[in-house]
Amino acid sequence: MLSCRELIEQLWDYVDGELPPRRIERITDHLAACLRCYPHYRFAFAFLEALARQRDLLPGPTQALVERVRLLISTSH
Repeated sequence: MLSCRELIEQLWDYVDGELPPRRIERITDHLAACLRCYPHYRFAFAFLEALARQRDLLPGPTQALVERVRLLISTSH
């Protein structure tokens, strides 16, 4: 069984859907059974939902910033 520590270390990757299917299944099973870890999951999920709602209200990056990041990415490879 997955430990609470392992779950907490991978929680954000889980919420973002960035884990392999078998790992997602193990974390889902743990969350269904663990009263200590489930509130951490609910917080992470609620935080990302709130952030998504705010995204439309906040100004996006400036064109200058976008170009600077593109330049940094292109020169780092």
